[in-house]
Amino acid sequence: MKEKHFLIEENWTFINHGAFGAVVKEALQAAFVWQTYCEKQPLRFLDRELLPHLVYVTKRLAKFVDADPADLVLLPNVTTGNSTVVKSIVKQFLPGNSIYTLNLAYGATKKLLRQIASEHNVHIEEATVMFPVLTDEEVCVGLNDNSQVIFIFQILSIVDKTLRDDTKLAIFDHIPSNYGIILPVKKLVELCHKRGIQVLIDGAHALGSLDISMRDINADYYVSNCHKWLCNPKGCAFLYVAKPHQQYIRPLVISHGFGSGFSSEFIWAGLKDYSAQLALHTVFDFWEHYGVQSIRQHIVNTARAAGALLQRAWGTSLLAGENMFGPMVLVELPSGIIPNEDQRSIKYDHAEIVQNKLYHGFQIEVPVKAIQNKLYVRISAHIYNHIDDYMRLAEAVNELIKSQQSLKDPFFCDTLAMSDTVNMLRFTSNQGFQKSNELLNIGCHSEESLEGAETFTLDFSEFSIPAPSRLTIPPEICKSDQEFGEFDPCVVPEECVM
Repeated sequence: MKEKHFLIEENWTFINHGAFGAVVKEALQAAFVWQTYCEKQPLRFLDRELLPHLVYVTKRLAKFVDADPADLVLLPNVTTGNSTVVKSIVKQFLPGNSIYTLNLAYGATKKLLRQIASEHNVHIEEATVMFPVLTDEEVCVGLNDNSQVIFIFQILSIVDKTLRDDTKLAIFDHIPSNYGIILPVKKLVELCHKRGIQVLIDGAHALGSLDISMRDINADYYVSNCHKWLCNPKGCAFLYVAKPHQQYIRPLVISHGFGSGFSSEFIWAGLKDYSAQLALHTVFDFWEHYGVQSIRQHIVNTARAAGALLQRAWGTSLLAGENMFGPMVLVELPSGIIPNEDQRSIKYDHAEIVQNKLYHGFQIEVPVKAIQNKLYVRISAHIYNHIDDYMRLAEAVNELIKSQQSLKDPFFCDTLAMSDTVNMLRFTSNQGFQKSNELLNIGCHSEESLEGAETFTLDFSEFSIPAPSRLTIPPEICKSDQEFGEFDPCVVPEECVM
C-alpha cells in the first residue's frame, strides 16, 4: 500500500501523517495533468472551462461531509478559513465582547486571536483543560467508569462554567493538534447555541479520519483540510458557513466576485493554481474504491494498537483514555529520555531536542509534545502504516535512554546553536521562524552566501506530458479511471492490543 499509492521514502519511519499529511500518488499525478492542461490554452481553461469543474468538485465534497454545496467554499488551508471567519464577524462585535476558546486550541489560532485583541476592543477568554482526565464528582455522579463519558462531561462542565455572558464566538478544535483527543463538538455547539453564542469548529484533522456531517454537528462555521487525512495534494481545504451568516463572511482577498453572493466571492480571489482542488475527484475515487469505513477503521485500530504497544515498551501511559483518540495517539515518553533534567521544568525546547534526536539519529519522523511537565510522542496512523513502524520507535527511544544521550549532549543541547545549520531546524518550529528572519536580514542575496549550497540541473530531453484529452469533456471525466488494486489492511498482532 505504501509503495503503490504513496511517495514516502522507504528508509523513513513516517508516523507523523497528522502534520501535513501524505498525498495519494494518483492524486498528485492528476493535479499535474490539470496544470499541464491549463497551460496548453490558459484562457480557454480559466475563462471558459474551470467554473463547472469547481462546482462539480464542490458538490462531491459536500456529499462527503453531508452539507448543502451552496454552504461550502474551497480555500487553501484551515488557517485561511479561521482568519476569514474571525476577521469577518469581529466587525459585528460591540466593545468589550469576547471570543472564547480552550487551552487546547491550535497555536496559529491563538496568535490570530492575539492579533484580533490588539486591533479591536475584544476580550479573549481561554479556559484550561488539565490532563489526565479527572473525575468531577459534581458532574459525573451516576456515570460508569468510562473515561470517554467522563471526559465529555468534564469538557462540557468547564465550558459551561467559564463562558462569559458577553461571548459572541466560541472556537473549538474537533481534534486538537497537540493533544489528539476527539472533542464532543456537537454537544459543545448545542451548549453554546443555548447561550446565543456562535461556534467555529477547527476540523483540520477531521476530514477523512472521522465521519463528519455538517447537518448533524450544526456549527455556524466549520473548516477542515483536504491535504491531511484525506490525502489530497496540498493547497485545498473547505469552509462551511451556515446560511444565516453568509451575508457577513467575506474572503480575505476581494476580487471580481464581490457583491455576487457567498459562493461567487470565494470561488475567484485572483488567479491561482486550482489543480489541488480539482484533484479531489481522484482522492474521492481512491476512498470509495477501498471503502471509506474500511480505511477509517484501519487508521484508528492501528493507532490504538500502536499506543498500547508503546505503553508496554516504555512502562508509561496515554495522555487520555484509548477510546478518546482517533487517528493520533499521545503516549508518554519514559522519564529517562532526559535523565539530567528536573521533570517539573520540562518545556517546548526539550520536546524539540528529543524530536531532533529521533529524526537525525534514527530517521523516525514523529512529533514530541511537552504537555503539563511531561513529554509525549504524538503518533499518527494511516493506511500505509504498519505496527512495525511503532516497534522501531519503541526500540529507538529505549536505545536513547540506554546510551544516556542526555540534553548535555553538545550536538543537541543548544537549540539556538543548532540553528547555525539551517537544515538541522524544523522550519515550522519556533527557532525555525526566528531563523527565517535572520536569513532574510543578513544579505543572503549575495553570491558569497550561496557558496557550498547544493544545486541541481533538470534534464528535459526526455520529458513528455500525457495527453489530457479527457479533461476537455464535461465534468464527469473528472472521475478517475485509475485501477487502485486491492486494500490489504495490516493485521494488528494480538500482543499489540491491550
